[in-house]
Amino acid sequence: MSINRTYLAVPFGDPAGIGPEIVLKAMQKAELPASIGLIVVGDEQLFSKVANDLHLDVRFDSVVTDHPSLSQAIQDGYQRILYAQHLVDMASFSYGIVSAMCGRSAYRSAEIAVELVNAGFACSIVTPPLHKEALKAAGINQIGYTEILSDLSNTTGAVTMFDTMGLKIFFHSRHLSLRKACDAVTKESLIQTILRCDAITKAHAAFDTKLSLAVAGLNPHCGEHGLFGDEEMTAVEPAIEEARRQGIDVVGPIGADSVFYQARMGKYRAVISLYHDQGHIAAKTYDFNRTISITWNLPFLRTSVDHGTAFDIAGTGTADAQGMIRALEVACQYTLA
Repeated sequence: MSINRTYLAVPFGDPAGIGPEIVLKAMQKAELPASIGLIVVGDEQLFSKVANDLHLDVRFDSVVTDHPSLSQAIQDGYQRILYAQHLVDMASFSYGIVSAMCGRSAYRSAEIAVELVNAGFACSIVTPPLHKEALKAAGINQIGYTEILSDLSNTTGAVTMFDTMGLKIFFHSRHLSLRKACDAVTKESLIQTILRCDAITKAHAAFDTKLSLAVAGLNPHCGEHGLFGDEEMTAVEPAIEEARRQGIDVVGPIGADSVFYQARMGKYRAVISLYHDQGHIAAKTYDFNRTISITWNLPFLRTSVDHGTAFDIAGTGTADAQGMIRALEVACQYTLA
């Protein structure tokens, strides 16, 4: 008897890294509700090699190669479906090596995942890691999944948030040099970030909107009134004041050496980190393996691991799949909410 399921699309990431391994492990260990299914996008030969090399006893319920056969597999109620595409030349494949081929295949698997959402086969996308140098080698301009998925869905204003066992961190900027990230902290841009984060948190039950949003300081001790930089006085404080005039419950700036701990203890709804490493260090120090990323303001939900391809251990069977498991389970929670 078939079961009416909602599906998550799962591209396989950079095949030379640990992505295929953690996808297979997470399929085995993630606690998926009966109403949720997976459509994994990748190369059947590559998955077979990873399973054989790493002694993983994981089998897909159905292997399909096109939309009609996928539609039939969904109608038949299969929960773990492989949407098999020939993306990897196995004769030239090696674990742990940056290659244009693997960069192209990672991009193509993400592209197919978006196509599956657009066609109505899946509602959300859950991503393992890809490799930025491999994307560059393949001539792909986007530097990561957020940029790729935004471009493929013609979306602007995507917002990244980390979820580390209840600690929620938004990012004002992501992949910028530290110098450029400081320049990106302006009153106008930060007001927009605060407004977007407030709207996101008010739209989803996972956030306690009785609590304030908090904005981390940029400089040590929030600049000490200009002693260690003036960005707080010229940009951060004015942005917070303007947001509060617009009715937003936001506080700050609060020193980055304390605000993330305070949020973890339940004082704030979420923290807005002003640059990449500021929030990444806090989240990953708290729990590296179970930190996941959620991308908001796309036409679909996207959750992801927040670790790299780990080329140094690819093909050894030692990759920790906790992040991928959490990414799948959190996607289920939001999908069913």
